[in-house]
Formats: sequence, structure tokens, C-alpha cells
Amino acid sequence: MINSLDFSGKTVWVTGAGRGIGLEVANQFTELGANVIGFDLSFDNEFYGFNCVVLDISDEDAVSHAVQKVLSGFPRLDVLVNGAGILRLGSVEETGFDDFKRCFNVNAGGAFLMVKHTIPTFKRQRGGAIVTISSNAAKVPRQNMAAYCASKAALSSLSHTAGLELAPYGVRCNLVCPGSTDTPMQRMLWTNNEAEQSTIKGFPEQYKLGIPLGKIAQPNDVAQVVLFFASAMSNHITMQDVVVDGGATLNA
Repeated sequence: MINSLDFSGKTVWVTGAGRGIGLEVANQFTELGANVIGFDLSFDNEFYGFNCVVLDISDEDAVSHAVQKVLSGFPRLDVLVNGAGILRLGSVEETGFDDFKRCFNVNAGGAFLMVKHTIPTFKRQRGGAIVTISSNAAKVPRQNMAAYCASKAALSSLSHTAGLELAPYGVRCNLVCPGSTDTPMQRMLWTNNEAEQSTIKGFPEQYKLGIPLGKIAQPNDVAQVVLFFASAMSNHITMQDVVVDGGATLNA
């Protein structure tokens, strides 16, 4: 039987690869034999097991240049993972327009630019997979996360639209929507030692349910679903999403 999770000889690009879920995704693809190129604003550690490209994905000129440069060295692209994202907190009333635009420019705009500038390659190959990491916040509203929720909802719709346009070329576009995951972004929200357990129990006063599985997700939990969508196991799946949040949305 062929190992569907053997990515030997495949080239995989991952944005947001410097930390958190993106780093875990890049590491797992590397361990499974892929030639991984990771993109991020910065790479804080001294050593990464994959090729690193410093890139602001919200800058179209920079994205266009980086895509062309990487393709000149590795002309095939088998998998694109849109993993980069930022969080800006604040109610609708309190959120500044600059923060709102920044969330959209990175969370939705960055993925748009990466997809836009790699589409010619995917079309030429007549195959490939694009996996986009959105959020369960795209499906249910969250107080004080106006910009983040709106940008992630836009990101999800973008992925489905790209999937519809690329289906005739055999390119699959799917979404992974994590909930609370143990990453630097999540820990930024935790202000005391009880914060993790409070997140698991939920905040009824904020209309935010707890996590039925009783635990916070680990980056590996999300990465495994990304690998599934990138692999031949999902060969006939496109324009779909999987919520990885321990049941927190309760099918909302």
C-alpha cells in the first residue's frame, strides 16, 4: 500500500512558519520528506529544518518577487499552506480602522496574494493543493474580536472561491478552522494561571461555550488535518473545511 503521507519529492510552501501552528506544519511536512519553504516576517530561532524566506505577505510587490525567486530555484509547487495570521483585540466601537485593515491585509489579503501569484504555477501543473488555516471565529461571533472574526470569515470565503475557480485544473482548496490552540497568539490572551482552564470551561457571559473535549488543542492537532488535506487521502475533497476545536462550536 502506498503511504499517502509520504511527501518525498514534493515541494510545500508554508506561510507563518516561524512559530505556532505554521511552524508545526512546516516541521511535519519536513519530517515526511517534503522540500519545505517557510515564509514569515521573522524567524527567531537559530536553526530551522527547512528553507526560510523572510516575507511580509501583505506586501504585493514583496510577494510577487518572493514567489518568482523561489520558483526559479524550485519550479514545482505541490502544496501551499496559508498559515500566517495576526490578532487585534477590540470591540467594534473600540477597534481602530488601522487595526481593522491590518487584520484584513494579513489574514485575508496575505492569503489572497499568495494564492493569486501561485495560480499560474498550479494551472500549468494541473494539480496541487492549497490548505488555508482559518479559525472557528469565522463561524461564530466573538466579543472583542471584531477585526479578527471578520478577516477570518473573509479568508474562508476566499478559499472556497479559489477552490471553485481552480477545480477545472485539478487543484484542491480546503480549510482548517482551529479553535483555542496552545500557541504564542493564544497565550497572549491568557493573563493568569487559571486562564487555560477558564478557556476550557467557557465564558457564558460572553456567549462563548467551553470545549467539550476538555482540553486546549496542540499545534499537532491542527497540523494533522492540514496534512490530510494536502495528501492523496483527500483526493476528491475540495471547498470544504474541518473545525478543529474540541467541539467548541457545537456544529454552529
